[in-house]
Amino acid sequence: MLARALNAYLSSFAGLHRDIWMLSLVSFINRAGTMVFPFLAVYLTQELDFSKGQAALILTSFGAGAVIGTIMGGRLSDLIGSYKIMFWSLFLTGLLFFAIQHVQSLLGLCIAVFIVGMVGDSFRPANMASISAYSKPEDYTRSLSLVRLAINLGFGMGPALGGILAHSLGYQWLFWVDGLTCIGAALFLRFFLVEKKSMRKEKAATKAEGRATSPYRDKQFLLFFVLIAINAIAFLQFFSMVPVFLKESWHWDENVIGFLLAGNGIIITFIEMPLVSRLEGRHAKMSLVILGAAMIGIGFILLNFTPHQATAAILCLVAVTFGEIFQLPFANSIVVDRAPASTQGQYLGLYSSAWSFGHIIAPNIGMNVAEQWGFSSLWYVLSGCCLVGMLGFWWLKGQGFGKKYAAQL
Repeated sequence: MLARALNAYLSSFAGLHRDIWMLSLVSFINRAGTMVFPFLAVYLTQELDFSKGQAALILTSFGAGAVIGTIMGGRLSDLIGSYKIMFWSLFLTGLLFFAIQHVQSLLGLCIAVFIVGMVGDSFRPANMASISAYSKPEDYTRSLSLVRLAINLGFGMGPALGGILAHSLGYQWLFWVDGLTCIGAALFLRFFLVEKKSMRKEKAATKAEGRATSPYRDKQFLLFFVLIAINAIAFLQFFSMVPVFLKESWHWDENVIGFLLAGNGIIITFIEMPLVSRLEGRHAKMSLVILGAAMIGIGFILLNFTPHQATAAILCLVAVTFGEIFQLPFANSIVVDRAPASTQGQYLGLYSSAWSFGHIIAPNIGMNVAEQWGFSSLWYVLSGCCLVGMLGFWWLKGQGFGKKYAAQL
């Protein structure tokens, strides 16, 4: 049975292009150093003694920068190519991390994290467009899952090591390591992955199918964008407010919190690729997006109904992570399927900005609801966001959104 499971796991990687593996290694190097943002809320409230409201303002500034960065990164990817955007985003973000550790005022941090969010998140739509360029169309979801596997394998290491460094040596080490890995990923990209200049063109097919060439004129896609943003508001709290909750309410040490967050990446590393390979083409992508929203909502509500602390935290981790596995790869694939090649970067940029909007709104909801009404109320609010997302995705599915690209359940 073990050999069969291993063979099934390995076969899910078969046929993927070498360049996708190189792109995955770039993502792994970058994410293996992800230490600052998983602990930023804790750093701001515990180390710099900011109030929850002030911390929310700083985190909101990051989200505002990320919105601009994702939209800008998508447009620039269409104009000058995703490869250049990825390189400069990684390299400049590394330098910014070196500088931001010396900023401790409220205004200074708001400005600094805004710039980091803008520069750093321009990488995301460029990265997704590169996956489309380097992979076969039929392999896109698996290729995306491989890159996500690398990201989450790195993320499984980053917060765990970050928690140890913060607990034993201090938070300043997080900025140095995060910056060095960003620059290392940029250099790996430059030396080991050749820029692919050609992209498949679909202008004639786009006109024949009557599809909108701009995401801003695609009404169904705009609704999809709003629903993704609502879902992101809930999902992102697992990496921002759950650590604060574990620290303040349950008095867990940073290293323990880091290992819990690392569990997200570990589960994805071993589960996502074979699960995506099994699900792709057999179930409607929108159905899996709906299921993902449900799982994320269940994860947060379990924190209110599971009395044992460790059990509640682990169940929340598992439910939210499986929600991510069901939703993110297939939502991303829906966007690539829908986007014409000539404006693919804009579609992916707008889609990515939904998560950046989540970064803006999530801290305000999380910090303020927790401060005014407690964490228990916050978990209900987040579950409600997921319910709204589920209903909206269900309606879109009924309208045929995504139906063309996958068989229905």
